Amino acid sequence: MINLIIADNNELVRIGLRSVFKGTDVQIVSEARDAQELISQVGTFQPDVVLIDYTSDEFSIDVVPKIMELASKMNVVAITPTQSATTVINAVKAGIISHVKKNCSIEEIKDAVVQTASGNRFFCGNIIKTIQKEGIDVKGLGEMELSCEPIVLSEREIEIITMIAEGWTNKQISEKLFLSNHTINTHRKNIMGKLGVKNTAGIVMYAVKENHISPNKFLFN
Repeated sequence: MINLIIADNNELVRIGLRSVFKGTDVQIVSEARDAQELISQVGTFQPDVVLIDYTSDEFSIDVVPKIMELASKMNVVAITPTQSATTVINAVKAGIISHVKKNCSIEEIKDAVVQTASGNRFFCGNIIKTIQKEGIDVKGLGEMELSCEPIVLSEREIEIITMIAEGWTNKQISEKLFLSNHTINTHRKNIMGKLGVKNTAGIVMYAVKENHISPNKFLFN
């Protein structure tokens, strides 16, 4: 049996999620209407999974690392309305293991909780499409580690890193900076080499880590 806490300020959503898991191997041990309730409930019930809409009123992505400290064996699934790829990456950085949308199929929502309870990542089809549109490798989301060695970046490279993290395409960056698409692509490759990352997600992670862009900038996009 998988013990689950649902965290959403909207009562209608909570009622709907109850029906999703009715008659399954997922047991809803509690429901949280705000961040403080969630923190208290996680400490009390030590659930296997928390299913949270971090964009819901009375919640924010900041609550995720807080509850992770209270239950080391617990994993977190986000279930939100449409979000940008950058927001999804920031959520993963905060501790989200899996991410689905509220208009995903019932089976996808069930699978997300079951897979996440086993420590596996799960992104619904709609989330994967959103991420891939921005050239981000979904498989690399949980595997990015940034080196602690000093990284020397030029002002131009920092400018391009910031624009990439904001979701600009190579073509848009080249037009904005009056540079060729080939030059931007070369900058991107050099940046990835310096940072020791393999994909756009790694660049975004670095931008957030170094405060070149705020994790909250795209929270409600």
